[in-house]
Amino acid sequence: MTSAPVAAPDPRRALRDAFGTFMTGVTVVTTRDAAGKPLGFTANSFSSVSLDPPLLLVQIARNSANHAAFTTATGFAVNILSEGQKHISSTFARPVPDRFAGIDWQPGPHGAPLLPDVAAWFDCTPHQIVEAGDHTILIGRIEAFNATTAPGLGYYRGTYFTPVATQATLPTGPDIIVSAILERQGQVLLVDDGFGGLTLPTARVGRDGTTAALTALIAASGLTAEPGPLYSVYEDVARAQQHIAFRCPATTGTPARGAFVDLAPDSFAEVTDQALRTMLDRLAEESRMGNYGIYFGNQNKGQVALVGRTSR
Repeated sequence: MTSAPVAAPDPRRALRDAFGTFMTGVTVVTTRDAAGKPLGFTANSFSSVSLDPPLLLVQIARNSANHAAFTTATGFAVNILSEGQKHISSTFARPVPDRFAGIDWQPGPHGAPLLPDVAAWFDCTPHQIVEAGDHTILIGRIEAFNATTAPGLGYYRGTYFTPVATQATLPTGPDIIVSAILERQGQVLLVDDGFGGLTLPTARVGRDGTTAALTALIAASGLTAEPGPLYSVYEDVARAQQHIAFRCPATTGTPARGAFVDLAPDSFAEVTDQALRTMLDRLAEESRMGNYGIYFGNQNKGQVALVGRTSR
């Protein structure tokens, strides 16, 4: 093992930059058990939760042999694989005796195993652990980060690809749609959807990533608000879209378009997207109770993971 690379000085900037480049990349999530043995598993995606503090989340199956180690560890790392590391992805996805055999890993600044030659890594300490059905959500606070110029490894519809090399030959992929839930004094901002109905401020995510799209939505709203916590992630299979919604508490300002409506089901009658209306109905109920969750699933069915409990 060798010493870890120098970490980026600002994890918030690192998180913002990384999600613009690596959002659909293949990752290996790593930790060490109580005896110091390195453990890891392959994950096809991870999500940004917050920029201040800088938080991300990954999921681990509750029936995984490593579940107990990851949920009790003092930290974990997310290693974003580079284009030449398909073999590492395959190794960490299979039940082999020692996934780290022959890998010159090194401990990160906070102790989690870092893999060599990756496109980027995040070294995290535990922030929150949330039970979500047959999975557990690990929310980590980013303590250190590093990136290289190596292109990331992607995985789409059962096939590995390198985003840089295949950009011109991969014509279809899931659109990523981000919505800003701008709340103020028990109300939420709705705007014209262009089809005679109402919707949240919404935009497609471009090359600059989710955070940039969300920040642009807030700037265009005319309100003073900050990107807030993740609230909902769901896939619209029919439209080949992934929807990500963030709660963004607003303070001052006059809406540049649209208007605030009460957080109540009666206010959402003109919201034409059924999945969006269901999400707003849940928001109204959770706001009334003061107990929020994160929705994972598709446009028809999913599960809500409560976020009220802390890991330790």
